[in-house]
Amino acid sequence: MSTTDISRTNPVSLADEDAVKKVLVDSVLGLWDVVNNLTRLQPSKRDRYRVTIFGSARAKPGTIAYEETKRAASALAEMGCDIITGGGPGLMQAANAGVETAGAHSVGIRIDLPFEQEVNPFVELAFEHRTFFTRLHHFVLASDAFIVAPGGIGTVLEMMLIWQLLQVRHLQDTPLILVGKLWPGLVDWVRDQMLSFETPLINPEDADIPVCVSNADEAIAIIREHHQKWTAKNGVLSQPAAG
Repeated sequence: MSTTDISRTNPVSLADEDAVKKVLVDSVLGLWDVVNNLTRLQPSKRDRYRVTIFGSARAKPGTIAYEETKRAASALAEMGCDIITGGGPGLMQAANAGVETAGAHSVGIRIDLPFEQEVNPFVELAFEHRTFFTRLHHFVLASDAFIVAPGGIGTVLEMMLIWQLLQVRHLQDTPLILVGKLWPGLVDWVRDQMLSFETPLINPEDADIPVCVSNADEAIAIIREHHQKWTAKNGVLSQPAAG
């Protein structure tokens, strides 16, 4: 038995603050090791193509962003794609609502916040997370493509995580599509400022990872092409919307 194994079996007094702290830190780090190991288990192939749509919780029905997001989700669902959102109001609700008449699966991956509204009524399957970290990781594990509609700081956080994972190739061949006039300026800032720094902070190709499009139709066209390739790769002959 090693010295480390012996030390782990020795009792620790709650009065020994440093020893208690070490036990807690080692235990938490050990849990992360378990989680990281479990996430290595991936299905050999999916039977459904899943698109995550990120966007603002503040958008109202009747606005251009809301109605276009709903229309895009409906078109993707009719194509055979399941739709994943954060499960809340605004553009998340618009995306989940777009699935309703198409018969695909509508998923919400929620975060437990004291001021957040309940899951929107169009979510068929809801997951609840207590931390942003596990929630964002769930999006990554569950999705084959990402569409970013207009949104605020939370949407930027979600987009940047996917961008970074694509940059370091933890995700590959996964579309990241930014829809609307909000995003080109941000991508241009990344390209201009990070590449022109005294030591470039990114590679030139990193700025080309997200694809900016002006409207829902362009986003749908990109997903349709990727969906066809995915279908052929996974040996799925056809993917009608689920009944």
